[in-house]
Parts: sequence; C-alpha cells; structure tokens
Amino acid sequence: MTLIEAPQPVVRGPQIWPLGVKAYHALGELGLIPEKTELLYGQVFHKMPKSPFHAYLLRVLLNLLQAAVPKGLMVSSEQPITCADSEPEPDLSVVPGQIADFRHSHPRTAELVIEICVTSHDYDRAKLRAYASAGVKECWLVLGPEKQIEVHRQPQGGQFAEHAVHGPGGALTSAAVPGFTVELDRLFAA
Repeated sequence: MTLIEAPQPVVRGPQIWPLGVKAYHALGELGLIPEKTELLYGQVFHKMPKSPFHAYLLRVLLNLLQAAVPKGLMVSSEQPITCADSEPEPDLSVVPGQIADFRHSHPRTAELVIEICVTSHDYDRAKLRAYASAGVKECWLVLGPEKQIEVHRQPQGGQFAEHAVHGPGGALTSAAVPGFTVELDRLFAA
C-alpha cells in the first residue's frame, strides 16, 4: 500500500481578512479583539499611547468644548463613531443628541471631530475619509509640534472639499459649533 500525504497549503505571506463593523463588535464582545484598538477600513489597528502633551491638549480642548456646546449636542472623548467600514475613536467629538440616544448604538456622524496629532499625523489623516463618508461636518487635526490646527470641512464623496491650516497665533472658531473658539497661542503655550 502506498501512503499519500495530504497537500500542504501554499503560504504567500500574511493575509489580511477585511472585518466589518458587526464582526468587529461581535469579536470584541467575545474578548477576541484587544482593547485600545479601532477599526479603520476593515482592519484593526492598535491605538497609540498618549504623551503628556497629547493629554494636556485633550484636557484643554475638552474644557473649552464643554463650555461652548449648546443644548442638543453632546461632547464625547475617545468614543466610537460608527462609519460604513470603520469605527474610529476620535480624541474629541461633538455629536447631536443626548447620552440616552446611544444606549444601543454608537453615533454615526458628528458635527465636529478633533484628532490631536503629536506623533500620529499620518494615522490621524488616514481617518479623514471615514469621517467625510460619515458626513462629519468639520474635522480638526491639532498639530501639536507645529502649533497649528488643520481644518477640514464640507464632506463630499468620501473627502472634505475645504481644507485650511491655522496658526500659530490668532483664534479659530468652529463653523459646526459656532460657540467654540480656540486662541492658538494660549492653546500651545509652553
């Protein structure tokens, strides 16, 4: 009798299987997705640790936002926004509604999203397509080392039609949350 071995699979390098939002949630509930991750375009990414400067900028902007946001809008920090194939967790977001509105699902859009970029510029810029696709009205990339804020507005077809860079110096007022103004020199003061 001749022994025939089973064929071995051909390995062509690492394979990435796209993951949808529902599967990401299900795997997370089973404990199979590590904490401190976010889903971007069907792939799971580890979130970067936050430097003291990042945490400082976050706290200052959170205080300013909470004081400026009118009734009917809610400020969230590091909480998911569910997009078509992504679930980023922006550093700060202003979403329409109240806490009880999100008991069973995450917000699907925001008036304003703020990402603080101290060492994560490229990664945070990669999220812009997800935010634009979700109809986020305005996205700020707070560029810490450069002492600038990059503003993206008017989402259209998976991108933002308007882009501007502000700073250093002067003040910046949000178009989506008009009561929210940031004095750039004060924000980036040493």
